[in-house]
Amino acid sequence: MYKRKKISILYVIATFVTGCAFYRAMPIDNSAVNLALKDPSMEKVRVQAKLIRHPVLKSIDFDDRDGISPDEAAILAVLTNPVLRAIRDRKNISMAQLIQAGILPNPQLDVLTAGNTLGTIDAFGLGLNWDFISLISRKERMDAALSHVDAVDIDVAWQEWQVAQAAKLHVYRLLWIEQQVKLARAAVKGLRENLEVVKKAVKFGVLTAVDIAAAETTLQQIRILQLKLVQEQKREQIALNQTLGLPAGRAVLIQQNIALPSWPALPSASQITEGLEERRLDLLALKKGYESQEAKVMAAVLSQFPKIKIGFTQGGNLSSPITTGFAITLDLPFFDRNQGQIALEKATRNQLFDEYMARIFEARSEINRILRDMDLVKQQIAATEKFIAEFKKLVQFYYTALQVGNADILVYYNTKNNLITKRIEYVKLEQELSDLGISLEIAAGEYFPGFETSLKGHSEKSDSTEVLE
Repeated sequence: MYKRKKISILYVIATFVTGCAFYRAMPIDNSAVNLALKDPSMEKVRVQAKLIRHPVLKSIDFDDRDGISPDEAAILAVLTNPVLRAIRDRKNISMAQLIQAGILPNPQLDVLTAGNTLGTIDAFGLGLNWDFISLISRKERMDAALSHVDAVDIDVAWQEWQVAQAAKLHVYRLLWIEQQVKLARAAVKGLRENLEVVKKAVKFGVLTAVDIAAAETTLQQIRILQLKLVQEQKREQIALNQTLGLPAGRAVLIQQNIALPSWPALPSASQITEGLEERRLDLLALKKGYESQEAKVMAAVLSQFPKIKIGFTQGGNLSSPITTGFAITLDLPFFDRNQGQIALEKATRNQLFDEYMARIFEARSEINRILRDMDLVKQQIAATEKFIAEFKKLVQFYYTALQVGNADILVYYNTKNNLITKRIEYVKLEQELSDLGISLEIAAGEYFPGFETSLKGHSEKSDSTEVLE
């Protein structure tokens, strides 16, 4: 125990004398895990949401007490997602690399002494040398490190933007799924009431067991659809919690009666791709990375010059005068002219150049694909809307004909089942269009405000289920 204390005291003294950093233990244990993954403080989030600085995300007045909106979920995810914490640590690494790039090499001190034998006089030598060549490429190394810091900052912002959009997507999906669940729930309620009426009619001999079977079959089909929607709702809730960095079982209140994306008109591909390279964060990060590599190539080229060390020497012995002079050490560039490092940096630069061009091509293609898919979904929505209007008339026609015995009960319920299914499918198509809109924002690297509308009336209305009397 005494020996350990002695070593620790010497370590502290040496640290102060040499200006070195302290070592601090950072163990991974249960307390560290619980502290890192504890539920975020909403009071703290409200303050941070007003102070957030981001190239795309804007600060907002965050208030989760009435439920969170899509925009609030986006900000909350950026502030609390545990994956983003690890990504942000790259900033500290890049800053450390910047510090390292600017540090000059330490001078070298050589102390030589001769042997001490009988009849001889002690001799000594003292030399102080410094690698002068490091000054030549220092500016380029600093430029490379600075560009790398910028690239990392922008890339982290790009990751934050994607996480924010993912949270926004999950909130919108939960709202759309809630509309589908409402439709299914109302349909199940109506069909149950209808089944009870049919059963009473059978008791009075007005209807038969075939009518009961048809009513029960339609009810079970819609009931199964409702259960599937509820299960999808639960999965989406878990996905939202994971994006927000919250426990899977924690209930997140979502604001109701907020605007949902409808995209009444689509922007053109040329409108979105214009200025894409100056706007999309991953492209900006790649460009900064390329600038960093360009500086590394220059540094490697400058480092091909022979290594030069300058200093002074002092030597002599106790019986003769002490001699002092300058010393220059020069490497002869016969074999190593830094060819390998230059070739490596140039190849890396070419790779980054091609990757940047490929990413631009991919982004433009992705935007065109999303716009095409959105246009197709909008056409499907319009066709489904017409289909629902015609099917409502058909269901009413069969119902009227059924009262006078001019329609088959199975045909009526099959038609009714198709109508209920189509109404839910209509909302699913609106959800798909909303998902594609989020994808378009990510691909374009910007928000598209104004492409929203209030909750649509058909989503709020319950399915009208006529009963047999």
